[in-house]
Amino acid sequence: MKVKVSELSGAALDWAVAKCEGLGDYYLKWWNVGGDRRFTHCTIICGYSTFWSEGGPIIERELVDVCYCFGGHSWQAERYLRDESAVAYGPTPLTAAMRCYVASKLGDEVEIPKELV
Repeated sequence: MKVKVSELSGAALDWAVAKCEGLGDYYLKWWNVGGDRRFTHCTIICGYSTFWSEGGPIIERELVDVCYCFGGHSWQAERYLRDESAVAYGPTPLTAAMRCYVASKLGDEVEIPKELV
């Protein structure tokens, strides 16, 4: 199912980040272990949009700038490189940064497994 990156959150956003990291298929299999659809197993391992220990290194490595915005959106993330650039917003710094990272790698829309939406 195609979803706008600006609308991704939770499990769907974490899966998209894992895809950018080359782990998308493994991530989904881990999520589906034993038919468990609560997403508890992988959130602990790959909570990119929740845990700074997971998302923080990506922000640093990918040179994502995050700042607080006054007005309609709480946080803004920007990434400007020669071949890849993106701006994204979110309710938390990690959500904004991970949306920005996904948008810079995969574009403004991404195909997400329907189980995650």
